[in-house]
Amino acid sequence: MSAKDAPPPLPEPLLVEVADSHTHLDLQSGTVEEALVKAAAVGVTTVVQVGCDVKGSQWAAETAAAHEHVHAAVALHPNEAPRIVLGDPDGWSRQGAREGGGESALDDALSEIDRLAALPYVRGVGETGLDFFRTGPEGIAAQERSFRAHIEIAKRHGKALVIHDREAHADVLRVLDEEGAPERTVFHCYSGDAAMAEICAAKGYYMSFAGNVTFKNAQHLRDALAVAPLDLVLVETDAPFLTPAPYRGRPNAPYLIPVTLRAMAEVRGIDENEMAEAIAVNTARAFDY
Repeated sequence: MSAKDAPPPLPEPLLVEVADSHTHLDLQSGTVEEALVKAAAVGVTTVVQVGCDVKGSQWAAETAAAHEHVHAAVALHPNEAPRIVLGDPDGWSRQGAREGGGESALDDALSEIDRLAALPYVRGVGETGLDFFRTGPEGIAAQERSFRAHIEIAKRHGKALVIHDREAHADVLRVLDEEGAPERTVFHCYSGDAAMAEICAAKGYYMSFAGNVTFKNAQHLRDALAVAPLDLVLVETDAPFLTPAPYRGRPNAPYLIPVTLRAMAEVRGIDENEMAEAIAVNTARAFDY
């Protein structure tokens, strides 16, 4: 194993227990149990396991059912909706090559997400939203239809809405306004600037910061974190992606939350325990556990 693929070392444990508000255990190496034990050893005692497609959402729900400190969020990722409708000839999404199934295939997938969202250990509907980075103009209608359906599902079941917003800030905010956002709405891997953070704050949306808040080129994220109300801030890994500096490019996992949290406390100019206490309370409130 090259140094680049080696898992980073365990950070100093946090004194206040916190949650990883967004992780993908199904994409990480090792077992769920190993990941949870390693995380708990550094004070990360709860994780929200997030689905991106029907199979992943079913897995998230089953995993949450089996583990007391795992909560699930279920959804079709914004990039998944166009693939269901239009097809995925390259098999890009780990599902193998797929023919387009049209609108009816999207309806079927959404009805399964709706069924899963009713389960008690499913605490969120997400990650849903819009992604104009990977999906071209031909896929936007399917993305938006899927996003609106997820908003409705979240509201009907009283679950948190977990948003994936990539290069689509104005449109995500517009759809939320048009549909009426659920009571608890979380911008996962917050990617906007300080001005957008003020809009989110005014609407009571939670902003979850990932390891990229530590990247040199991410001053806009630190500026956003500086103005976000402390009671609306969450922390996440989005593991195995977005590993915080100085481990960028190596595999991420929930046990690395302390690295990001300490960087966030520094941006806010507060003690790491104060940051952790706020985040612990906020995550439990956002996901109603």
